[in-house]
Amino acid sequence: MRPVHLRDGLSVAALAAAFLAGCASDTPTQAEIEAARVAAEAAEIAARAPPRIRLNQSVADAAAVYMSFSRDMAGLEGGFTNPEQIQEALRRGAAYDPGQISRGLVAYASILALQSPEFVSGVRSLADDQVTRERIVARIVADPGYAATLPGAEVAAGLVMATLSEDINALSRAANSIENDAYAIQAAHDPRRFWGISEVRDREGRLEAAKIRSAQTMTPPAGEATRLYDAAHSGGGALPVSGAPRKRPYPPAVVNGLALAALAALGYAGENARSNTDALQFDRVSEGCLTMSKLNLFQCLAASRPNYEDMFCLGRHIVRDLATCSRGAAMPAPIVTVSDVIPTDPPPRAAEPIIIRPVPPPAASPQTRTPAPTPTPTPDAPPRPTPSITERLNTQPGRAGAR
Repeated sequence: MRPVHLRDGLSVAALAAAFLAGCASDTPTQAEIEAARVAAEAAEIAARAPPRIRLNQSVADAAAVYMSFSRDMAGLEGGFTNPEQIQEALRRGAAYDPGQISRGLVAYASILALQSPEFVSGVRSLADDQVTRERIVARIVADPGYAATLPGAEVAAGLVMATLSEDINALSRAANSIENDAYAIQAAHDPRRFWGISEVRDREGRLEAAKIRSAQTMTPPAGEATRLYDAAHSGGGALPVSGAPRKRPYPPAVVNGLALAALAALGYAGENARSNTDALQFDRVSEGCLTMSKLNLFQCLAASRPNYEDMFCLGRHIVRDLATCSRGAAMPAPIVTVSDVIPTDPPPRAAEPIIIRPVPPPAASPQTRTPAPTPTPTPDAPPRPTPSITERLNTQPGRAGAR
């Protein structure tokens, strides 16, 4: 990936040099010499001062799309009172593009990382001149993982992962509520059962509508995009986020988010650096997971017939899959360790040898015979109910990415 550099035009020193060159034919006065000296000193100080934070508007827009959509889905819950409520939730949940949500996840991570003053100041402390800044930028562009080694990266990663974890857990709770309600509504005592088990209206139409809405570009909420853009340029602390520092290694979305934030802290993620910022927002893990989830949603809706199965499709392949895919890209994989076996009881003592003496069998009487035992019949297991099409479709492991 080729780095894009940001320049603000001619420096004060260059202007001063041009002024003196224009006066070469005349002898400069003492005041002119002093003015040139002051200008050169000011230019040297400015060159060593850290640049302003720069993050282009497209990153803030992408982050606003992810944040607003994930929190909208986390606000869903069971307890639907009519089929139209289910269809309205499906229309809202199906209206996302996997690539757009995936890019928004990394963009949101970068803005969260910029809320760490330790990371922003740590990155800027390494580059007190233009040459050093360009060298660090080139290294980040070539290897985004380098940003995770910069000063303050552990604090920034802690903010990112703690905030995303809260949102992911909220999505999981919403998914549990909706899926459990899909089972509860089938009970005989549930007053909603009469419409819960009835067939969905216009099944083909609602499936085609879901496909059309999935292909549309999501528009970021203007207020959220502005708030995130301002927070990114604040230097840290503008968003109410917190989290304990996290050590490496980091998952891919966090790595790219740190790299994008580091470029912004150095002033190299502005509007003329879109090629770099767009490339860093690509995350293969979350995009592939969300793409598979959307295909599973379409299959679920195609097989679903009663309204309660549409509830299950909503909870499983929209809300839960969004949580699962975000967790896989932004949270560390669980580590399973096996400890040594420590016996809690002392080993048993060796038993004394037992001498078994043969005992002669009793003489059998020809008049009595022991009848053979009659086997006790075992009752047959009750037959298992045949699962519905949607239950068979949605209980296969690994449908939308492992947790």
